[in-house]
Order: sequence, then structure tokens, then C-alpha cells
Amino acid sequence: MTSSVAALSGAETFDAVKKAMLHKVHSPFPTVVISAMYAGLMIGLGFVFYTTSQVGASGMPTGPAKVLGGVVFSVGLALVIVTGADLFTSACLTQFLVAEGDISLSQMVKHWLTVYFCNMLGAALLVCIIFVSGSAKGSHGAWGAVVLSTAAHKVEHSFSEAVALGIMCNLMVCLAVWMAFAGRTVVDKIVGLTAPVALFVASGFEHSVANMYMIPLALLLKHQDNPEVISATNGLDLSGLTMSGYVVDNLIPVTIGNILGASLVALGMALWHRDRATRKGSVHT
Repeated sequence: MTSSVAALSGAETFDAVKKAMLHKVHSPFPTVVISAMYAGLMIGLGFVFYTTSQVGASGMPTGPAKVLGGVVFSVGLALVIVTGADLFTSACLTQFLVAEGDISLSQMVKHWLTVYFCNMLGAALLVCIIFVSGSAKGSHGAWGAVVLSTAAHKVEHSFSEAVALGIMCNLMVCLAVWMAFAGRTVVDKIVGLTAPVALFVASGFEHSVANMYMIPLALLLKHQDNPEVISATNGLDLSGLTMSGYVVDNLIPVTIGNILGASLVALGMALWHRDRATRKGSVHT
């Protein structure tokens, strides 16, 4: 008797991913806009939870603290997967639809641009809400200090480092999405995606949409210059935390890396599917 919790087969998972991606690309423009805005907000919520988990974590060994942050951040992608929202990093998987001739290059690029900038709008909305809420002053400014220290580190990478970190991030995100699609229940999906997401966060890999929340919030906190929050950073150098640092040193190279990371998975999917079709054809001839 087949177990009720058995995952989909590789072929079934491929077909499920393909069906979902085609549906997203062909969805009406207003639907994509709303879906993508929610995805940007949801990924930001993952970083809200991450921030809370790191308050006071300086007393923990570094490794376990980072793993804890990665596990709780996975809530963001879980929300995206379960609701079916449109996230740029997973939308990059549509490259395999172009490779298979299911959509045109122009359709893919249009979808990417819509999702990317609407993810940004959703993240910006969450930034405004969190900033106005005063959450940064929590734990005597330690909550805001985590945001500032995390963002300050993100703009320290060289261009090539940021690209490489972006590649590794979306390699793991796309594999997490693939594993989630293999699940038959909500629990299956969440369990499947948690480990890859925790891996990328704990390892310091870079996610463009998550950074659309974290770094702009840090820029606002730096500009606000709340004494309690600044004091909690223990003299952290925030000179590199600027708008140009965000866009040039992080957002652009990380976005490039995220696209390339998805290519590794998408190309593998397309080649595997063609090989599967070829083998099926040879069996029937």
C-alpha cells in the first residue's frame, strides 16, 4: 500500500513545477502585481522573524545562532509557497520554459520585471509598517541594531562576491521550491523547503528580495539616528550603508547572481526532461 505522505516522483514534480510556472506567466497583469507585492511582503516577514531570533544571540555560538536564524527565516518562503504568491527568485525558474519553447524570451522578461518591481513595492510597504511601529526600539534598541549590523555586512561585499553569494542563494531557493512542489501536503512542503532555506541564510548567501526589505529599513534607521538603537550597535561602522551602497554593491550584483543561480536549476530541469522524453521515445520504438 502506498504511503499517504509519499512525495511526488521526479517526473510528477517536474510537471507540477511546469504547470505552476506556466500559470503564473499567463496570469492577468493585475493578478501578478498583487501576488508579487504579497510575496515581497512575505519574504520581508521572514527577515522580521530572523531579526527577532538574533536579538541576544551574540551570547550563543555563531554557528547555532545562524542556523536558528535560517530556520525561522524559512517562514517567509513557506508563506510564499503555500499562498502561491509570485517571488522573483523562484520566477527565475521560468528560464526552463523558454528552453522548452513553452514561452518566449520576451514573455519571460516581462514577467520577471513585473514580479521584481512589485516584490520591491511589497517589501517597501513592510519597511514602512515596521519603521512606524517602532519595533527597532525593542530590547533597548537591540532589535534595530540587528537590522543595522546585518545590512551593514551586506554592503561590504565586492561585486564578484555578491554575485557568487547570489548564485548560491538562488540555487538553494530554487531547490527548496522544487522540494516543496514534491510534497503532497502543506506540512510536506514546509518540511521540504526549510533545510535549503536555512542553509542559504545561515551561510550568508544573498537574496535580492529579502534585501529589498532589510537594507532599506536599515537606511531609515540610520537616518533616524535613534540614540538607543545606535548605542546598541556598539560603535558599528555604518559609513558604507548608503543608497548607492545598497543598489551598486548589493542589489544589482545579487540580482544577477540570483538569475544565474536559477539557471543552474532550470537548465538541469530542461536537460533532464529532454533526456526523460528521449528515453521514453526509445522504449516505444
